[in-house]
Amino acid sequence: MTERGEKHTQASVPARRDVPDDGTELTLDPADWSTLRTQAHQMLDDMLLHLATLREQPAWQPMPAAVQQALGATDTAMPIAGEPLADVYSQFVTNILPYTSGNRHPRAWGWVRGTGTPVAMLAEMLAAGINAHVGGGNSAPVLVEQQVITWLARALEMPEGTSGLLTSGGTMANLLGLAVARHAGAGFDVREEGLSGAPRMTFYCSNETHFWARKAVELLGLGRASLREVAVDREYRVDLEALQLQIDEDRRAGMQPIAVIGNAGTVNTGAMDDLIALRRLADRERMWLHVDGAIGALLKLAPGSAGLVGGLESADSVACDLRKWRYLPCEAGCLLVRDSGLDRAACATAASYMEPEARGMLSGDLSFADLGIESSRSFKALKVWMALKTHGLRTLGALIEQNVSQAAYLAALVAGDPELEMLAPLASNVVCFAYKPPESGREREQAARVDRNALQRELVIRLQESGEWIVSGTVLKTASGDRYAIRVAITNHRSRREDYEALAQAVVATGRQVCADLVGQDERAAHA
Repeated sequence: MTERGEKHTQASVPARRDVPDDGTELTLDPADWSTLRTQAHQMLDDMLLHLATLREQPAWQPMPAAVQQALGATDTAMPIAGEPLADVYSQFVTNILPYTSGNRHPRAWGWVRGTGTPVAMLAEMLAAGINAHVGGGNSAPVLVEQQVITWLARALEMPEGTSGLLTSGGTMANLLGLAVARHAGAGFDVREEGLSGAPRMTFYCSNETHFWARKAVELLGLGRASLREVAVDREYRVDLEALQLQIDEDRRAGMQPIAVIGNAGTVNTGAMDDLIALRRLADRERMWLHVDGAIGALLKLAPGSAGLVGGLESADSVACDLRKWRYLPCEAGCLLVRDSGLDRAACATAASYMEPEARGMLSGDLSFADLGIESSRSFKALKVWMALKTHGLRTLGALIEQNVSQAAYLAALVAGDPELEMLAPLASNVVCFAYKPPESGREREQAARVDRNALQRELVIRLQESGEWIVSGTVLKTASGDRYAIRVAITNHRSRREDYEALAQAVVATGRQVCADLVGQDERAAHA
């Protein structure tokens, strides 16, 4: 028994020895490189074939019980002795590859997950092969990340000298942005003294802001009460008058307003806050302006849509997520900070074992470990660098414009079908709509007996379970109350207009069936 009274379910030491006892030293490199090379080529060929044939595969499918047992059972034996790589790879092909989140599929528009590209996949392989540590120092990967940061800052029209680093995703980038804002606006050394005895620092965003903001104020020790979630207007943008009133009220109460968070694309509807007006407000109130551009910042690359995020370039800090509208694999977030000294001041920590030197491996003045939380950092920049170099910003901008156009096309299909309705204005690439049962005949009588939100929820799940569609749902606050919406967020370079036509048809057909099934359930319950 353990100290907690828990019984060991498996011996922690193997019963037999699988290592030589003759003094031979071990390595994880293969004894036969040619065999590994053959297996590696098979893996690469299989993955390229998988990507080339995505349209022929299910977009998503639930895991059979046997697969769940093989991967998720708590009583599965630990792999004490190794298995041949070919056998392990066969398990990957059978139990993992078919049962993923499916966001690489041409008909994947759920949440905002991005698709990945073949070039970026190859870059990930190369990055893992060299296994670079990109905390800082004198190495090419460090310079590559700095080059990528410079390119991104220029693409977003931020000034020369803008600082930044790549992160695991948009949440981490946003968290770091608020950490820098807190340090810059506290008025004392918050790193040294902490928050004890200080006035409550307050941060402001719309109530449509992603949940990262709540998580950030909690992790920064500010408490959820420090986040002011302000109402939005009919376009789901932050209400500027309500925002100003909240700031004024907090100042009168002795609080310390620190930062305003603007949305360059909200997660629910893709709404764009008025960033130019927020910059004016932040200047007037001597506050930091942080922009969550995880969804929409890269609209700057699309000439026809760049105006949607006008003013983003004036922000004090910007977070973006390159796996979305850069189509990269996870992980690829980014934080950009206008004043290059402030992010270092907020995060840098000295240690004798990492002292910079005039020569050698720790020479150079680039230390990404001083700009964020992580010291050990992978070579995320390689996939960004290779994709930018291979495809070019012009092509990426055209793809973003194509997605915006596809969203408008889907919205037009919805508007033109009497059994579909838009639930939110189209701001950029997120279409929120619902199935609307017919308003005449027997169908109208049936529809009157159906909970509309329950109908949409079931419809979304059935679309997913069909294996043809990855869409998500969300709840929108509308003039008529909370409405559950089918949500299609388009950051997919593989989608075609015909996919959206087929989706609109599938929503109507599935909606009719769900409506009939729900009515049937009610009738059976009434006669039970």
